[in-house]
Formats: sequence, structure tokens, C-alpha cells
Amino acid sequence: MSGIGRREFILLGGSAATAWPFAAGAQQPSMPLIGFLRSSSIERSPQLVAAFLQGLKEVGYLEGQNVTIAYRSAEGQYDRLATLAADLVQRRVDIIVATGGSAPAQAAKAATSAIPIVFTTASDPVRDGLVASLNQRGGNLTGISLLATDIGSKRLGLLHELVPNAATIALLLNPKNSDLGQHAQEVQKAARNLGQHIRVLNAANEGDIDSAFAAMARERPDALLLDPDPFLVSRREQTVTLANYHRIPALYDFRESVEVGGLASYGPSHTEPYRLAGLYAGRILKGAKPTDLPVIQSTKFELVINLRTAKRIGFEIPPTLLARADEVIE
Repeated sequence: MSGIGRREFILLGGSAATAWPFAAGAQQPSMPLIGFLRSSSIERSPQLVAAFLQGLKEVGYLEGQNVTIAYRSAEGQYDRLATLAADLVQRRVDIIVATGGSAPAQAAKAATSAIPIVFTTASDPVRDGLVASLNQRGGNLTGISLLATDIGSKRLGLLHELVPNAATIALLLNPKNSDLGQHAQEVQKAARNLGQHIRVLNAANEGDIDSAFAAMARERPDALLLDPDPFLVSRREQTVTLANYHRIPALYDFRESVEVGGLASYGPSHTEPYRLAGLYAGRILKGAKPTDLPVIQSTKFELVINLRTAKRIGFEIPPTLLARADEVIE
């Protein structure tokens, strides 16, 4: 991730943590320090980091000039988040920005009740216990909810329109991500109402993704729905390539998957919550308290369809769905 400024970046692989300073020069004590905690790969999410930095810039903060950021990534190993959050607290960061689901925010919340925490999550932060209410007036957390895990029935309904005769739907999810239980339950319930069977396939690493698609190649489900898990999103090139190779019509969660060749997606903007997290972090650095900043929820969801991919895999998009798409890539 070159060109983003001075930073310290820590990955946890195996049992050891390794740090790389991305630019020469010691940390300037006068600079505020933000801890950026993420459940999945930061290197595979440059567009999200860029959106966060854009939000900071909009309130006058430039990384390496008047703010320093310490990056911590669990690389999909959710059991490492508590250690990473504790490390940021020990570093005495001014703010923790916890991204990639509710698990990083839960880890940060458990690590400190004093340091302000700004989160981005795909699920309901009230249900997950992060805040008491969206207009919460207590605690040290605030942030942005994409609500991507709460639209499972809507996404399955769109997949039903995309593949009207589909009887068996493959649902690819990461079993390590506790946020997705609600989404899976919602999809299962909606499938029963549509008379469809859901075949759940688990993938927590790259090898699991290959194995899941090998199973799909044998079983030939009629369509594929992918859960909005940060790890699976970070592996979008792999999932898109395999789905297209096996000619399985798939509905993804964010438009980034369609931009790299996925057939269709339905969900909120993936980058806008990170820009808003940057804005909130900057406002807190300027003196605002988390209690001054209500939790923001995504209100706009977009359907994006890739006609080039449809032609490549020999799939015909229903005209009624094309007419309703927010964007069609031709």
C-alpha cells in the first residue's frame, strides 16, 4: 500500500507479530496517534484505507503530516483481535478505529472504556451490544453501520429474480465471523418461504474457498449467495474467478466484486462508511466526544449488474431486473 504516508503496520501470522515502518523517521510525539484495527487484510483493502484517509483529510488531518496511524490487522484470525486491541491501548493511541465487522469493535471495547472508539460494522450495533442506542448518550463508542448483514431476505429475493428456477442456493460464509449468524438465519427463513434449499459452505481461508467451489462443481447448485464477510470480500478476485469458471450465477455484497468481474451485487456503499469513520475520527481529535456523534446507518443500497460477465458465462439477465439496476456494466 504505497503512497499512503508514514505508518506502522502489524500483521499477526502464526503466533508472532511483525512490524514494518512504511517510511523512515521516528514518530513525532506532538502528533495525535490513531489505532486502526481490522479483522481482515489491510493490504487487500486499499480502497477502504483511502476512503478513511479522505475523511480525515476533509477535517484537516493528513497522515504523516499532522496525524500518525498505527495499523493492526488480524488477517482473518479473529482470536488475535483482543491482543491487537490491547497493544493499541498500551501504545496510548488517541482513538481506535475498529473496522471489518463487530468483532474488532468488541475487542476494542473490552480493552478500554476510556479511549474513544469509532467502528464500522455490517450488522446492528445495538443488537451486538456496541452501543445502547443509535443516538447513544453514554460510553466511548460510536460509528457507522452498513446493515449489510440485515438484508439477507432482500438479497435472496433478488437472487430469486436473477435465477427464477433456482431450487438449490449455495451460501458461502466465514464460520469465524459471528456477525453472520443473523444473516444466515434470515437467508434460511427466506429460502423456506420461496421453497428453496440452502447449501451452506464454509470458508475461513483461501484453501477453504477453493474447497467450497470444488464442492459446488460436484453438486452444481443453481446459484450462489456470498455473505458480507470482510475476509470473503478481500478475496473477491478469487471468488469471482471461481464462480465464473464454474458458470455459477452469483450475487455478491458490494460493487467492488462486480467491478472485478462478478455477475451482480446488492448492498450499501463499501467505501462511504470508511470516509465517515475518518470524519468522525477527525472530529474527535478536534475535541468532540463519541457521545456527541450518533451512530450513522446506511440508507442507500444499490443493485449493480455486469452484462459483460453475463455474456461471458452464457447467462441471460431477466429484463425486469436489468431495468431496476442502479448501474449496468456493459
